[in-house]
Amino acid sequence: MSNSIRDSYASVVQNIGISEFFRKYGLAFVMVASYFGSGSVFIASSAGVRYGYGLLWAVVGAVLLGFMAQDMSARLGIFGEPLMVFARRKLGRTVATAVAVLLSVGCVAWTLELTAAVGKGISVLANGAVGWQPLAFVVGGAAIVVGILDYGWVERVMTGMMLGLLVAYVIVAGAASPSLSSVATGFVPNVPDVGAVTLAAGILGTTALWPNFFLESNLVGQKGWDDESDVSSMRTDLGIGYAVGGLTTIAIVVVAAAVLRPAGITELATFLTPGEALATVLGDWAMVAFIVGAVAAAFNSIIPIMWAPAYMIPQAYGMEVTANDRAFKIIYAGLTALGSLSPLVHLTLGLSVVDMIILFPAYNGVVGLPITAALLLWAVNDSETMGKHKNGWKINVANSLLLILAVYLAYSSAEGVFSAIFSGSF
Repeated sequence: MSNSIRDSYASVVQNIGISEFFRKYGLAFVMVASYFGSGSVFIASSAGVRYGYGLLWAVVGAVLLGFMAQDMSARLGIFGEPLMVFARRKLGRTVATAVAVLLSVGCVAWTLELTAAVGKGISVLANGAVGWQPLAFVVGGAAIVVGILDYGWVERVMTGMMLGLLVAYVIVAGAASPSLSSVATGFVPNVPDVGAVTLAAGILGTTALWPNFFLESNLVGQKGWDDESDVSSMRTDLGIGYAVGGLTTIAIVVVAAAVLRPAGITELATFLTPGEALATVLGDWAMVAFIVGAVAAAFNSIIPIMWAPAYMIPQAYGMEVTANDRAFKIIYAGLTALGSLSPLVHLTLGLSVVDMIILFPAYNGVVGLPITAALLLWAVNDSETMGKHKNGWKINVANSLLLILAVYLAYSSAEGVFSAIFSGSF
């Protein structure tokens, strides 16, 4: 962890106490945990392997874009209403419910790849003593249990795991002894070829995760943020959370650039490949640290991603719902159970774990991100909803960039993504 972030975090916790810290802050760690899954680890590792430190600037840009998107979602919840409630009011129950169900399919698809990824990671750590398929079912069950706990406990678990991930990856990055001058040059925007554009877009797409747009607008109530005086706390929370997420991503890129690229590795077979390769250079401890971190990140993602449909579906139908309601827990548990069926997807569609890790987030980029980015842009510019707190032109420029990116990625990759899913490989 960098000195500035570490000192800032320690100062806040020391001054107000741990319990008081979680009363005021912590929501951003849930948001960051949701995007920091196996796909993010794979993309960040791929960026380091293929382009060295050259795409570190994209990580910074992604963090800033994610921060701004979550800031809009939070302000929508503080000054207006949850995003799906807005959609139902503007589109009507039938259309809003159809949108909620369509988006929920994407959340289940994400969970399919995440349960497969966690199962695969545990299987590797166990030296293949247990196959990933039965472990995927166990992972789904564990996610159901954790996800229906009291929100405060989940938030603390997410915060602890995200800080643990940062520490683990920074230690591995430090052991790699990267050239600090070379690292510094990576923060200067540079696009060496078309492939770099695709990876930069992937970094942006995984950081600005669309389920978070729905979640933040709902969960601000958990922190008691309900008027203009709470905006400062909300932004402090986002600043700390996204700084931790960004530094963790940077550490992964640095590890891949400093260790794997010089070793001649130019392509990754799976998100676990960096860990396996690290063992030959830094020792087994580095492999274990990297893979444990990747597995923890993937498991972390399941819970907030699957909370999104548990809010969206009842709200689209016209129900008021909280995380303590029976309807919320039933939808969450049922859809998460579907997401644990990744072994059946493997058998029926012939998709490997790597295929799922790449294709199902891509499906969400094609379907979920454009719809949600458009809804969010509409909501935060609606005078009836936001009143005097609607977006200014500067924030609109940033959000418009997200929408343009989402539409471009959907247009350019939709045919290939759907073809790969139903053909059994990418």
